[in-house]
Amino acid sequence: MSPLDRKLLRDLRRMKAQVIAIGAVIATGVLLQVMMSGLVASLTETRRAYYERNRLAEVFAPLTRAPEAELARIAAIPGVARAEGRIAGAALIDMPDEAVPLQARALSLPDRSERGLNAVYMISGALPDPAARDEALLIEGFAKAHGLGPGDRLTVTLNGARRVLRIAGTAQAPDMLYTAVPGEMMPDAARFAVLWMPRAALAAAYDMDGAFNETLVTLARGASEQAVIDRIDAILRPWGGTGAYGRDQLVSDRFVTEEINGLRTMSRVMPPIFLAVAAFILYIVVSRMVQSEREEIGLLKAFGYTGAEVGAHYFKLVMIIAIGGALAGCLGGIASGRAMIGVYTTFYNFPFLVFRPDPAAFATGVAASVLAASAGGLFVLRRVFRLAPAEAMRPPAPGDFSRSIRLDGPVGRRLDQPTRMVLRGLSRQPLRAAALAAGIAAGMALSAGMTTIYTSFDRVMEMNFSVVDRSDATVLFTHPLSERAAFSLARIPGVLQVEPMRDVPAILRNGRLSHRGAITGMPAAPEMTRAIDADQRPIPLPAEGVVLGEALADVLQVRAGDMLRIEVTNGRQPVLEVPVTQVARTLLGAPAYMRIDSLNRAMREPGLISGLHVRVDAAQADAIWLSLKDMPAVAGVSVAEDMQASLQKLMDQGAGSARYIMGAIAFIITFGIVFNAARIAYDERAHDLASLRVMGFTRAEAAFVLLGELGLITLASLPVGSLAGYGLAQAIAEGFSTELYQIPAGYDPFSHGFAALFIVGAALVSGWLIKRDLDRADLVLALKTRE
Repeated sequence: MSPLDRKLLRDLRRMKAQVIAIGAVIATGVLLQVMMSGLVASLTETRRAYYERNRLAEVFAPLTRAPEAELARIAAIPGVARAEGRIAGAALIDMPDEAVPLQARALSLPDRSERGLNAVYMISGALPDPAARDEALLIEGFAKAHGLGPGDRLTVTLNGARRVLRIAGTAQAPDMLYTAVPGEMMPDAARFAVLWMPRAALAAAYDMDGAFNETLVTLARGASEQAVIDRIDAILRPWGGTGAYGRDQLVSDRFVTEEINGLRTMSRVMPPIFLAVAAFILYIVVSRMVQSEREEIGLLKAFGYTGAEVGAHYFKLVMIIAIGGALAGCLGGIASGRAMIGVYTTFYNFPFLVFRPDPAAFATGVAASVLAASAGGLFVLRRVFRLAPAEAMRPPAPGDFSRSIRLDGPVGRRLDQPTRMVLRGLSRQPLRAAALAAGIAAGMALSAGMTTIYTSFDRVMEMNFSVVDRSDATVLFTHPLSERAAFSLARIPGVLQVEPMRDVPAILRNGRLSHRGAITGMPAAPEMTRAIDADQRPIPLPAEGVVLGEALADVLQVRAGDMLRIEVTNGRQPVLEVPVTQVARTLLGAPAYMRIDSLNRAMREPGLISGLHVRVDAAQADAIWLSLKDMPAVAGVSVAEDMQASLQKLMDQGAGSARYIMGAIAFIITFGIVFNAARIAYDERAHDLASLRVMGFTRAEAAFVLLGELGLITLASLPVGSLAGYGLAQAIAEGFSTELYQIPAGYDPFSHGFAALFIVGAALVSGWLIKRDLDRADLVLALKTRE
């Protein structure tokens, strides 16, 4: 082993705390890179394989009812590889332990001899007997949530008729990766089910013998999806077609895609931040080493070592930290990815989902770590190459302290000697103080940014369920009813208030941009579910025009005053040209609001409603839900408490749980940054502090000279870090936000105050550790010249 390598090992032992802290910052950046890139690759590849094996359709075309002969016309469209028809209908499941009827979607199964599109993936049991009228497959998530399995029985209402079905088996399907209660955005396996039944049985239940009400299509290679959709719409329009759409508009696929895009964005935003911080700290540490080891560098060069050899010695130190941190990050990324993949299997109905690290992420992470560390080290190593032996062996020239702060005034004369030393030290070496402040500000930014994201998730809950939606439940009907239904429901004992609404499926267009969703009709001044502005004031709905949610306005790239084309996809299917009157502040979904009377007038269906928002007496709520079970016109009831619990679960255990990992990492790294800053300051001043002790300063006074300076720098860095944390929170919120929910990231005093307290606490702990080392220091050894 060469002498320089032995010195390297001694340096690593001496600096082990700083080496670990810097390596942890690098490991964090690589961990996030490996974890998030691996999640993106795993979700993308698993989705592709699942779609391919189970033959997910590429075009979907819902309609009212069409004879099966129409399928031949669709199959003959140029570009269509295969066309199938199936039966789909809404259903209700009566569970003994549930007060409200649970909504379900019933789908037909093809004959066993056919390899149909959207094939189910069997989890347990067997396919139903094609001749059976009382057997069904049940989606795995619902079965697991209620402890059901093959052989159990369900009481189901199909098309208004109550039946008892035997569960033949449990399954999943590629078009049901994400299942949410109709009218809600949050997935909840316990409150929404999917049933698959033999085609003959379902046709009899929904009066669909020899007919279908949904078309599934796959495309030939090179076919134009839009051209095929246009031809399908032309064929199915007389049969109540509500508009064909591509796979990318399938609700299930759209939400999985949003999640993948969010992960991809975060994998590009967060790792560079941590690696930049690591590069900066390495720059400070190596710079301090070179400055303090000037004489050793001069001696090494005098004994014949070249500048390249000495520089390579310090570069090895940088590389050991970088590569060690990168390898630890790779291992941590695999472990974190495997933990996170279990979260996605809970909320997305993948039958198989295994974390598969992306090899490119390892290469990118390690290469980025080495480059970032090299960038931090090479700036300093230039001094090693330029340093001549004779110059290096002389003490550095005294600094120019002529511009230091003057303390001969009335205030200065009242300060004790240690305090004046602190102030002079800061004024004489502003660059050193600025470097330490920048490191601590980076820690403040990380803590403030992640704490803001924590509270922003809570703001989503509070704003949606306390400000926007103030109802206790939403009652949906099987079909639009007269407004008299509202009066009938209002007479149920315990119902305090009802508010009518109407949801109409539509395609909203602005030039080439489009969004498939719904127009929600509400009263002119709704009280329970409202559109609000940025100041959380309710927006009265105009007699003409539409109010869009922020997410939808961004998708369509429209603002207040722009014209919007609305193509209604049911009933008479009118096409409306309406102005966007205002953009509402929304954090969940992408709503579009109109006056209910204006919407009904455009539909030429006056006085119709599709549901009600209700407020009820909490003491009588269970009795009200039980009475709604017996109303054949009620398609389902969404209770606000259940929706809130589903959203909270998604944010705590689902995709939002990534914030906990990132938050924990941010606080650990912040402590490492603050400790590093304190340790660097101590190492730079160790000789001076020992001199003070020899001159008669007490341990407390000597420690005050160092820690007082660190305290002032810490306090000065908090405002800068807070400002940077605000920008970081904006970037993180944009990465987390999807069409499912938008994360607000405004300035939150609590978050920044908490982050500041954490920084101060980290500085106090670091100061205590440094004070302990200072008290234990060997004064004779500290004053000796190192050789």
